Amino acid sequence: MTGYRAAIIGCGDISALHLAAITTVAGAHLVAVCDTDPGRLAAASVANGVPGFADHLALFDEARPDVVHVCTPHSTHAAIAADALQRGIHVVLEKPVAHTRDEAARLVDAAKASRAKIAICFQNRYNAPVRAAHLALSTGELGRVLGSSATVLWHRAAAYYLDRPWRGRWSTGGGGLLMNQAIHTVDLVQWLVGPVTSVRGNASTRHLDDVIEVEDTAEMVLTHEGGARSVLYATLGHASNAPVDIEIVTEKATLHLRGDLTVTHADGTVDTVAEVATATGERAYWGVSHELLIQDFYSSLAEDGMFWIDPVAARASFEIVQEVYDQSYPQRADRAVSPLPDITERNLQP
Repeated sequence: MTGYRAAIIGCGDISALHLAAITTVAGAHLVAVCDTDPGRLAAASVANGVPGFADHLALFDEARPDVVHVCTPHSTHAAIAADALQRGIHVVLEKPVAHTRDEAARLVDAAKASRAKIAICFQNRYNAPVRAAHLALSTGELGRVLGSSATVLWHRAAAYYLDRPWRGRWSTGGGGLLMNQAIHTVDLVQWLVGPVTSVRGNASTRHLDDVIEVEDTAEMVLTHEGGARSVLYATLGHASNAPVDIEIVTEKATLHLRGDLTVTHADGTVDTVAEVATATGERAYWGVSHELLIQDFYSSLAEDGMFWIDPVAARASFEIVQEVYDQSYPQRADRAVSPLPDITERNLQP
């Protein structure tokens, strides 16, 4: 694997993880950065020693990247990614797949029509404890899955939204807590426990209602194929960013994911799987696996077929979130109620 020319579109907070990951991919090298904010663009261009572009189409034409990493506000995800795919440029796209159902469908169609590949960053599927849990559940050795619970107890202050106003608006974020933070946990629950056939939930603003128009708190009950039931609670009103907590109950064991994995068997024996790498610093709660997903994606570029977390796979968690919004905000014109067309369309694993 040699000679992949990479570019970053969107130079905000999350781009730092992508920039770091690119340096770990053999043969990949950064050739350009792009941002509509002149200050961020200039800083990123100087820091990385590459040209900066205010327009992604100009970047495509002049820098000619093989792979672009899209780290922009949600409302631009599908359009930028589709533009790249139409030009045969591979895409690493930050979650969510899009900010509306129409845009998600647009990206699915663009991916199916392109010879290029696209990955959606649900990087927590690469966490070593999560992979171990998925393997144990998929082999059936622990018996039938009965259900699960999950909590996301994080903190966001007004400054987080004042710094990037798009995060708190329906038109640009497509939602709040569920689209920007808890969607990772929703994704893990549906990937580990199984495809979701029914969603009942509620989203509301309990903490930052004088700052944002989207939700900062949500709860849901999910019914999975086979009858398992999952419950999830998430909020941005906690005092700190606590580790995400997922518990899965099977006929023969209870699995507990809180950083590491603990499997308590019915006979009292306990197995543990520790996370291989430990994140540190202010954003340690983001996890450690962006690098692993990005390395895997670049490795897949020489192979035929779609990447395993493509827009179709990513729509599973996206549609669960949309169902909660439909039930919570029926008065919104852009929240038209529809069935769950893609939740069970694909449930891939590497």
